Amino acid sequence: MAPTIPGFRSHQVPVADGVALHVAVGGSGSPVVLLHGFPQTHLMWRHVAADLAADHTVICPDLRGYGASDKPADDGQAYAKRTMAADVVAAARALGHDRFALVGHDRGALVAIRAGLDHPDVVTHLASLDVLPNLDTWEVLSGLSAALAWHLYLMAQPAGLPEAMISGAADAFFGSFLDAWAHDPQAVPADVRAEYLRASREAVPSIVADYRASATVDVEHDRADRAAGNRLRMPVTVLQQDWGAELSAGAAATWARWAPDLDHRTVTSGHFMAEEAPAEVVGAVRDLLTR
Repeated sequence: MAPTIPGFRSHQVPVADGVALHVAVGGSGSPVVLLHGFPQTHLMWRHVAADLAADHTVICPDLRGYGASDKPADDGQAYAKRTMAADVVAAARALGHDRFALVGHDRGALVAIRAGLDHPDVVTHLASLDVLPNLDTWEVLSGLSAALAWHLYLMAQPAGLPEAMISGAADAFFGSFLDAWAHDPQAVPADVRAEYLRASREAVPSIVADYRASATVDVEHDRADRAAGNRLRMPVTVLQQDWGAELSAGAAATWARWAPDLDHRTVTSGHFMAEEAPAEVVGAVRDLLTR
C-alpha cells in the first residue's frame, strides 16, 4: 500500500466499472474533499488535511490514473474531467456523503471545476489552487508564456511518442516540475519527493491521457458550458501565485466570468502552496466554508 497521511485511514473505493480510487479519510464533521495536482498524489495535502480534520471529515483521493488509484486504458473519455469528476462524486457518496466542499490543486482543480459545473447540487463550496479554467488556459497561452507551459503541448500529442519520451527519462521529467515550480524546495522533503517520482513513473500513460483530454474532450465540454452560460453556482475561492499585476488582474477577471460568488486571492508561495504555505491554504478554505 502506498504511503498515506498519518492518522488517516486508507480505502479502495469502487467508483465505476473496473475503476477504484485510493482514498485517505480522516477526521469527523462536514465533509471536505481535497484533490491533488501534478506530479503528486494525495500526500500533497498532508499538512492541510491534518488541520482540517480537527472539525471536518477530510477525504483525499488519488485521482484516477494517479498514485494508488486504478489506471484504466484511455478510450478518449476515460480521463475526461467529466469522468474524473464523476469518480469523485461516486467516491464521496460511497463513503456516505451526498454533498461536500471541494478543494483542488492544479489537475485536481480542473476536476473540481468540472464537478462544480456538472454537479452543482453536490458541491457546496469550491476552492481552486493555482490554475485558470481549462479552456481559458489554452486561450491565454501564447509566445513565451506558451513556452513555459511546454509540457501541455507535449502531452497533447497523439498517443505513442509523448509516453515513450517521458518514460525514457521519467524521474528527470517529473522532477523538473518539482524543482521549477516550488519557491521553497524544502517544502517537499526527500521521502515525499521520492514517492511522487515513483508514483508518476508508474503512471506515465494515464498522466499523459489526463493532459491529452484537457486539449481535446475537456475543451469541447468547456465550450459547451460557456455557450450555454453555465456557471459555478456555489461560493468559490481561488488562490494563485503572484503572476505579476497584469496577469493576476486578468486571471481574476477570467475567474469572475465563471464564478459570480468569487473570492480571488494572490499568495506569495510557489505553485505547491498546500505544502509551502499550508496555514494560508487552511485559512482560505475555512473562510470559504463560512460563506
